[in-house]
Amino acid sequence: MLLLEVGEHRTAADYERWEAKANRDLWWPITQATPTAAGGQSVTLFRGRCVGGGTTINTKIGLRPHAEDYEKWYDASGLLGTDGQPFSEAHLLPYLERVERALGIRKRSDWQQCVRTVEPGFAALGATLEPVDSYTDANCMRCGSCLQGCPTNAGKGTLNVYIHPPWASGQLELRAGCEVTTLIVQDGGLGPEARGVEYADPAGDTQRVESDVVVLAAGTLGTPGVLIRSGITHLDSPSAAQIGRNLGLHPSRLVFGLFDEIQDAHRVYPITAHCMTHQLDADGGFIVEASTIMDPIAFANAVCDERCEPLWGQELVDVMRDYRRFTGLLVMINDENNGSCWVDEDGSDRYSTDFAPSEIQRIDAGFEFTRSVLEAAGAKRVLATQLFTTHVQGSCRMGSDPLRSAVNADCETHDVARLFVGDGSLVPRTLSVNPSLTIMALALRLADHLDSGAHGYFA
Repeated sequence: MLLLEVGEHRTAADYERWEAKANRDLWWPITQATPTAAGGQSVTLFRGRCVGGGTTINTKIGLRPHAEDYEKWYDASGLLGTDGQPFSEAHLLPYLERVERALGIRKRSDWQQCVRTVEPGFAALGATLEPVDSYTDANCMRCGSCLQGCPTNAGKGTLNVYIHPPWASGQLELRAGCEVTTLIVQDGGLGPEARGVEYADPAGDTQRVESDVVVLAAGTLGTPGVLIRSGITHLDSPSAAQIGRNLGLHPSRLVFGLFDEIQDAHRVYPITAHCMTHQLDADGGFIVEASTIMDPIAFANAVCDERCEPLWGQELVDVMRDYRRFTGLLVMINDENNGSCWVDEDGSDRYSTDFAPSEIQRIDAGFEFTRSVLEAAGAKRVLATQLFTTHVQGSCRMGSDPLRSAVNADCETHDVARLFVGDGSLVPRTLSVNPSLTIMALALRLADHLDSGAHGYFA
């Protein structure tokens, strides 16, 4: 097997509690999903650029989808299981359980002061704060370095659980720093089929590799661009037209409360608790995670005043002097996949969003609830960020109806044989929970399908 990765291969030996360095080494440059309508809200997009992708630099939350999430999947794309029934937890559960065992999922009830500070605020609003399920082991020192890579290797993910074992045993060839530019698509007699890729190696030279199958896993924001630049969207079919559509953003906002006591919310395991009281759409359509704060550079760049206007000048200086007394809550909204990925005239990836009134209502309700929690907990001042996301999903949605999906139930594109997708772009509708566990389970399900040989593509 050959794995091509545009990012560098860095491990726990390379990770440091150095925000600026990690931003350069492990993250893509920040970009935006811009509104299609005047007066709309933009969303800042964050994603990993390293071997292991987002699971190398995320907060390691491992939550299963809710039953309502599966219902949305079927409604969106007609996704069916192998038994011909609407895709449900029964179809994904074996893979979720296998991923949970591999990652060592555990409850994080080791709450620190910044969580205890906000706990009474949730109770005052009739909501419950509970421990999260996390894929971290006992070597987690709660140092707050998750977004810079885990220096103790306590944080699990695709790098140290799924990539390193076959790589170390010689079953996998890893080529890092290699950017796939074009899929090799040929006429297979019965229609187009993928037989390899062209990529730019670390020196910038073009290389070509042929293969029996191609699994494209460039991420929700990267996969559509590769398909578009390879001409897949020029195929005259409804499913090809779905590529890049249905982008789900899971829009989020960090809301910060200033307290009299030192919180040191940057020196913790970032998310040890969450409130699921409003998870379902009928209950509000948002969840809140506690408790964390951005590292100083990001905080200074993102913090806004009570009108959601960026702080600057002396007021920003004064707020930064109180940095250690802030604690933050992360509120994440169920959206309806109204965003898009596209390629501009220069061949660069671009992203747009178009929030419906129902989505804006949830965004506002989530913000108001989170602010009320902090005020009820005794915050002297409440600040926030503008909208951002690390949970993009759905830009090449999986489905059994080719009129409404880009790939089929086996994750193979409807239009090009031997071409599979294996990342968050598969998710038909944005989940109401952190998506990493589901994405890994879908990838494992795809791996089982490929290993079975039922497709007949391996000699």
